[in-house]
This record gives sequence, C-alpha cells and structure tokens, in this order.
Amino acid sequence: MISHSHQTIATGRRKTSVARVILKPGSGTVTINNRTLEQYFPVDTLRTEVLSPFVQTETSGKYDVRANVDGGGLTGQAGAVKLGIARALVEINSELKPKLRLGDMMTRDPRMVERKKYGQKKARKRFQFSKR
Repeated sequence: MISHSHQTIATGRRKTSVARVILKPGSGTVTINNRTLEQYFPVDTLRTEVLSPFVQTETSGKYDVRANVDGGGLTGQAGAVKLGIARALVEINSELKPKLRLGDMMTRDPRMVERKKYGQKKARKRFQFSKR
C-alpha cells in the first residue's frame, strides 16, 4: 500500500481477481477500468458490495475511486475492489479499521476453486459407478 500526499494505492484480491485501487479526496466518483461503476457492474448487488466500505465507515462521497481489475468474473472482481477500498481507507485513517473489521471487510476471502482430479469428472463429481 503506497500513500502519497494526495492519493492512496491499495491492492485487493478475491478468487483469481486482482484489483489495484487508487483513492483520493473528491466527490465520490467510482471508475473501474476506465468505465463508471454502473457500466462495469450492471447488477445492483455488486455495486452495493463495492461501495459497502464507504457505507460502513460513513465516508460516502468523500473519496474518488479509480480501480484496475484483472482476472476472474464479476463477483470476484467486486470482492477484490471492496477489499482494496477497505485497505486504502485504513491506510488513510487507521481509526476506521475496527468498523471495517466488524463489517468483515478487512479479511481476504481465502476460498479458491478446487482442482479437478484425475479419474473423476470434476473436482468432486465422479463417473457413474456400475456394479455389473
């Protein structure tokens, strides 16, 4: 996490998604991969997940967010941006960490896709068993 005089850079990850988030004081605009929040995340639940650190810390509309996200799907990317925003907020003001911790926004979700095993159809699904 890099902190300059006017902007803070943080990284968030979830599943196979990586988000590099830049937070700076502003009017509350959110730009992800050079698109607006509404264009990038068309589903309302994903938008609320991305903005949840601001709601939890009551800092809505105080910071502009610029994020670059790679890998994964939309759900993983939304979780990665959320973690990046939370980490950047803590970098700006460390007193916000208990509030974010209560909302379970400071923990990186460790769940990953389980690998496919040989002799099976998928990670846990097996081929049909035939007794005779």
